[in-house]
Parts: sequence; C-alpha cells; structure tokens
Amino acid sequence: MIEISPQVGQMPNKVHAGSEQAIAAAERLLAGGRVHEAIDLLSDQNRRDRDPRIDEHLVMMRHHAFAQLDKTSTSAAQIVLGGAGGNVDLQSVSRDELSVERLREGFANDGCLLVRNLIDEAEAKELRRGIDRALDAFDEGNSAQPTLENGSWYTPFVVEDDKYRVGGRRRWMRESGGVWAVDSPVMFFELCELVDRTGIGEVITKHLGERPVLSANKCNLRRVPVSSATNWHQDGAFLGEEVRTVNFWLTLSDCGVDAPGLDVLPQRLEHVLETGTQGAIFDWSVGEGVVEALDSPVIRPNFTAGDALLFDQFFLHRTAVNEEMTKDRYAIESWFFAPSVFPEGQIPIVY
Repeated sequence: MIEISPQVGQMPNKVHAGSEQAIAAAERLLAGGRVHEAIDLLSDQNRRDRDPRIDEHLVMMRHHAFAQLDKTSTSAAQIVLGGAGGNVDLQSVSRDELSVERLREGFANDGCLLVRNLIDEAEAKELRRGIDRALDAFDEGNSAQPTLENGSWYTPFVVEDDKYRVGGRRRWMRESGGVWAVDSPVMFFELCELVDRTGIGEVITKHLGERPVLSANKCNLRRVPVSSATNWHQDGAFLGEEVRTVNFWLTLSDCGVDAPGLDVLPQRLEHVLETGTQGAIFDWSVGEGVVEALDSPVIRPNFTAGDALLFDQFFLHRTAVNEEMTKDRYAIESWFFAPSVFPEGQIPIVY
C-alpha cells in the first residue's frame, strides 16, 4: 500500500512515461475479451509508477468490462445450512485462519464471519486519512466556489443515469457520512489492492463459485457520525433473495463503545423477514417487533480498527449508536456479487 498523502492524485507535472502505452495495451486486451488481463496489466503499471490517470481509467475499465464477462455460472450455488442460533458471541478468525471453509462455517452459525486484525493500525490510519481527503474533495467539488484541487480524490464516476437511476444517490450517501468509493479513484485502487493482498478476494471468489463483481453504489467510504439514524435491515430486501453475494465490511477505527458500531443478530436466516411493519422506519427495514419475535440475543461487538465482518444478504444488522458515543466511525463497505446473478439496479464494477 502507498502512503496516502496530499500529493497522491495531485501530480499534474509528473511525467509517467509508461501510462499511455499501458492504457492503450489494456484497452486492446479488453476489446479482445481478456477482461482480467487488461485490469491486471494496468494495476501492475500503477504499482510500478502510481499515476492518477490510471486510477481513473481503471474505474471506468472495470465498469465497461462487465459487458465482456462470461456470466455463465461456473458452479452450483453453495447452500449454507442454518445453525441453531442464539449465540452470545460471534465466532472469529485471524487473517491467517481465513478460508472459504471458515467463511461458510461462520455464515451457518452466526450469519457472518468476524476477521480480527485483517489490517494493522498503521494501514487503518492511512485509509482514514484517505477517507477524510475523499470527503473533503467531494464537498469542495460540489460547493459554489471549489478551492481544493481534487485530483483523483474525487472524480465523479460517469454512469448512464437513465439505466441505473442514479438520481440523488450520491448526495444521500454524503449526507449519511459517506462517498462512493468509485468516485475517489485513488481510494478505490487502494481498496482493490487491499482485497487482493489480504486474501479476501480469493475467499469470496471460492465461496461464490465465480470471480465477483462489485456494485459502485454498494461500495462506500464512510465516516459515520454519532447522529446516524439506525434501523434493522437485511440487504436482501432490496438486492433480492436470489443473489449470491458477500459484503466485506472493514472498520478503520475502534467502534462499538465510543463510536457507532453494529448491532447484529447472530443467527443464520435463509429468507428476507417482514419489512415496513412493527416500528420499521423504512419500507425495506425490519421493525423491533419482528426482531423480538426471533427470540435471539442481539450482540454489539467491540471492533478494533482493522477488523472485518463478512456477511450476505440475509444477515440482520443495524448501525449501533447511543448517547454516550462521541467519535465518528471510519469504515469501508463493499458488496461482491456473482456476475451470473448480478442484481438489477446495481452498477457493476469488475473485481
């Protein structure tokens, strides 16, 4: 990982001799249907000589590459049998213990898998700095008189609005304390590098049976304030029950005590619960009465910066806040989907 500094993404005078050639070669590979070779070529060039033009080009290439993918499922869906539920703590593994077998075991017993210390505090700190810069760049870029040279900290991802119904999604995300990761190309590259380096990508690929595709509008850099609203939900309520997906949620700050964390129901659910009733705030959220009827203890884990939680569309959770909390929570959330069942309305970004 590079050191995320004010200079990254703001290098207009630096000559990157190999960038144009690499971009041209990658586009030829993409045109020939060699999707992942094209992405790998540009990523390798960017590791050797970091260039904000490649950061930005990779985002668009990953999006356009979706049309070139073979979306035939290469294996049958892996069915995770439900556990008994009622656990009072979450199973956890270390980074070295992470495997597809442990992932499925966690899904069966708790509906999720907690990975402790996936990254260290030094890396978490650099990513927190990156999120601050991306949010500042978004705010400056959307103000009446922008003063910040955004570079690739905030470069709005161009998408077909009519097809994907983007509307006010970006503004809603910012108002809730976040920004789309693809709108900060320098940070999106860092996220992809982290997914590769930690083995998360390999484990998710094995679990889904296909090399996954991210969703641009479900991959977010977050700085969650203590004023955040909260409601129980399963993402399957709007993603659909039939998708195959894994959410990789990475906290970059300690949370659950002084900063907003997560309340979770440690139980394997295999369908979407009733929504919009019994105290639910939104038509897609789950009311307190529905949760209480499940007769399962609610857990509020204490997360340390660098911990990760993996779960799918049936996992029941909410942001955990109380009046005693005084700090923001930094995190990155990224949903990975099997491309053969990529959900309508999500914006595809090839991993």
